[in-house]
Amino acid sequence: VQLQASGGGLVQAGGSLRLSCAASGRTSSIDGMGWFRQAPGKEREFVADINWSGGSTEYADSMKGRFTISRDNAKNTVFLQMNSLKPEDTAVYYCAADTRVYSGTYYGRFRYDIWGQGTQVTVSS
Repeated sequence: VQLQASGGGLVQAGGSLRLSCAASGRTSSIDGMGWFRQAPGKEREFVADINWSGGSTEYADSMKGRFTISRDNAKNTVFLQMNSLKPEDTAVYYCAADTRVYSGTYYGRFRYDIWGQGTQVTVSS
């Protein structure tokens, strides 16, 4: 499985962005997908995840109500709709997948073994 993230950019505080993560390859192996972010000098932070088949979602507390994760199984794509953006949301955003190989890093419900390349989100004040 390969992941390609896109949709980042520069936005003013209060604005919105929608990130996309397109999966290719053996997508039938995907159990769940997640979004993470990493700001300069900080550790990687969980944002949200989604169960690939059932569509259930989980969010980091600080993202609830502002961010929405969704998927389009037909297009093998996961989205992250980000509203009411704040300067502290500035980070590189990564998507990741759990492909049921039982390796990688646990974050919450899933064990992520495949990571995308990241897309920069910058929120100006």
